[in-house]
Order: sequence, then C-alpha cells, then structure tokens
Amino acid sequence: MMPTILIALAGLLGAAGVMLLAAGAHAAPGAGLDSAGQVLLFHAAAVVALSVALHQGLLFRPLALAGAIGFVVGAALFSGDIALRALAGHRLFPLAAPSGGVVLIASWLAVTAAALIALMRG
Repeated sequence: MMPTILIALAGLLGAAGVMLLAAGAHAAPGAGLDSAGQVLLFHAAAVVALSVALHQGLLFRPLALAGAIGFVVGAALFSGDIALRALAGHRLFPLAAPSGGVVLIASWLAVTAAALIALMRG
C-alpha cells in the first residue's frame, strides 16, 4: 500500500511542477519558479522509481521509505518556499528552502544506503 501512496504523492509533485514551470514562463519570469518546478518534477520521477524498487524488494525497506518520504517533503519545502516568495511575496517559514534542500540531500544518501544494505544482504 505504501508504494501506491508514494506514487499518488509523486503525481501531485509532478502536477505542481508543471504548474510552477508554466507560472515561471507566463506569470513570473525570472522569479525562480523554473528551478522549483524542475525540483518537483525530478523528484516526482525519483519517487515513482523508488516505489517500484520497493515493490520489487530491491532496497532495504526502512531507508528506502525514508528516502522516498524525504523526497516528497524536501521537494515540497524547497519548491513551496520559492513559489510562495515569487507569487505571494512572503516565505513559507524562515529557512524553508534550505531545509528542503538538506532533506533532499539526506534522502539521496538514505537511498544510497538502502541500496548498499540490500546489496550486502544479498
């Protein structure tokens, strides 16, 4: 069930990414919305890939789940803060974008560890 929930969340990330890219092209060019949209789309694809890998049992489940959830949370924080600043003129909360970036980095490291642990376990 968790991979299915993650895929649904990835769909939301992807849709938000496309919306931010469109807003960056039409409503607020140069405001950073392109970067926010790209982060969302990139991590939406990563969440789908992780969900498939989890379903196939290819990764150490606890770390892979943490990584996938971190991708959703980190991308939302990073992109949400950038979008809010560009479109509403205020932040999500202080340091939201950098916090989201740190969560994304940690999530990629969790995915790496999940793969290495699965590899060592054979």
